[in-house]
Amino acid sequence: MVSGNGEANSNRSFGLDDLPKISGMATLLNAPYQENLENTDIALIGVPFDGGVVFRPGARFGPAEVRNKSGMIGRMNHQTKIEPFGRCRIRDVGDVSLESIYHLESAVDEIEQYFLRIVSQGVLPVSVGGDHSISYPILKAVGSKEPVGLIHFDAHCDTGDAAYNSKFHHGGPFKNAVEAGVLDPTRTIQIGIRGTAEKNWAFSYASGMQVLHIEDFKKIGIEGTIEQIRRTVGDGPTYLSFDVDCLDPAYAPGTGTPEVGGMTSFEAQQVLRGLGGLSLVGADLVEVAPTYDQSGITALLGANLVFEQACLLAQSF
Repeated sequence: MVSGNGEANSNRSFGLDDLPKISGMATLLNAPYQENLENTDIALIGVPFDGGVVFRPGARFGPAEVRNKSGMIGRMNHQTKIEPFGRCRIRDVGDVSLESIYHLESAVDEIEQYFLRIVSQGVLPVSVGGDHSISYPILKAVGSKEPVGLIHFDAHCDTGDAAYNSKFHHGGPFKNAVEAGVLDPTRTIQIGIRGTAEKNWAFSYASGMQVLHIEDFKKIGIEGTIEQIRRTVGDGPTYLSFDVDCLDPAYAPGTGTPEVGGMTSFEAQQVLRGLGGLSLVGADLVEVAPTYDQSGITALLGANLVFEQACLLAQSF
């Protein structure tokens, strides 16, 4: 800091929150950037891949724009009082580098191998996609030793059958995960489901997943939803996946498959803040497609939801 006479003021101490928001390299949650996993408890990871979309592409640009909007993210959750960076070592470790962006099946395998390396070192992954197809290979990594439960926020169940000669599209990751033996459907809850694709989600009901449609969410409210989530997943290892199209397009217009009549951003924050103490093994935020949102509010919302996820995972330390 420079005083009125042009001399540096050595008495002024700068902290992380004192840095100008536009300074330095953009990272997820303003976390320190490093490409290795040394001294890391939670790894923030970009997965810029949208090869599994069946409607509007563009989620490949999600990680970069969420990083840009992370300049607005501070260090303490004002409601829960959690300071994740004070509890554990959180690093932005960059993006999954894919060689097979034109071959969906190979890309899925590359993502799985990347996250197996993360998990094998005892690091918890928080990922920013990318379309929802990325959740399947991540689940194969975090559920490699035992099937995990799932808390899934979305407008769609994403348990559809194969389409267009592939089962790895973004409408089927959770069916794939159950069939691969890495996801326990009886410990899975899907929240905010709506729209006109209900006939595609028969697997959710047949396998024993809990499906909470948006009208049911509105009926039982935030506290009732938190209670149902906790009952469903119990105290076993659980993964958290948040598709931004769970939110109404008024709050998240920048997404590939928007559905009207969704959650508000406030409701999403409140439900997430009520999940403290669960045994979370990882989380993701997917389907931010900034091209469809010139205002940037979707990516800003995404950055804030990633912060909520980091707060939850940090409670393990």
